[in-house]
Amino acid sequence: MLRVGLTGGLGSGKSTVAARLRELGAQLIEADELGRGLMEPGHAVYDEIVRVFGTEVAGPDGRLNRSKLARIAFAGGRLDDLNAIVHPAVIAAQAKWMEELLARDPGAVAVVESALIFEVERDARARGETEGVLADWRRRFDRVIVVTAPDELKIARYVAKVAPAPEGRAAAEADARSRLARQIPDAEKAARADYVIENSGAIAALRARVDGVWSRLKADRSR
Repeated sequence: MLRVGLTGGLGSGKSTVAARLRELGAQLIEADELGRGLMEPGHAVYDEIVRVFGTEVAGPDGRLNRSKLARIAFAGGRLDDLNAIVHPAVIAAQAKWMEELLARDPGAVAVVESALIFEVERDARARGETEGVLADWRRRFDRVIVVTAPDELKIARYVAKVAPAPEGRAAAEADARSRLARQIPDAEKAARADYVIENSGAIAALRARVDGVWSRLKADRSR
C-alpha cells in the first residue's frame, strides 16, 4: 500500500484534487472530517477542549460552539493549544484507518487530505518534540503532494466560497489573510514535496495534472 499525504493552503484547490484522485481509484480520508467527528461529545478530544477552553465553548445542546472556539483560538492566540489537543488524535485516527485499509486492500493508494501536514511537523518541533509522527511526517507518508496557487487567488477563492454577499467580504478576506499567515509558504512546501500540482488555471488543466500524478503514484505503489 502506498501512503500519500495531500496538502495545500487555504483556497489552493486541494479538495478538488482530492475528488479527482477518488474518481481515479484512490482511497481517501479527510483530516478535517476526522477532526470534526472527534470534537463531538463522547470523545476524549471534546472533553479536553472543554477542560482547556472552558464550558463556555459548549452550546446549549452540549456540542461545541465552533465559531466561538475558533474566535478564542485564532483571535485569542490560543491556536497552538487547540492544535495540541486535536492533531495527535486526528493523526492516530488516520493511522488506524490506514491499518484497516491495508488489511483489506494491500494494493491501495491511501490518500490523507490535510491542509496542515507540514505545519503539524513545524509546531511539534517548536514544542521541542523531535521523535514520533508529529515531528516527522515521513513516518506517516511515503509520498506527499502539494497543491499550489498564488496567494491572491487563494484569498479570492476563499472569499467567494464563504462570503457570497458583499457585506461579508472584507471580514472574509481578513480571515483568509490571517489563516494564510499561519501556514507555511507554498515554495517551502513544494521544495519538500514529492509531487507539486499547480492550480491557477482552468479545471481541465488541473485534472490533467492530477491524472499525471495519479499515473506516477500507481507506478510508485508497484516498486
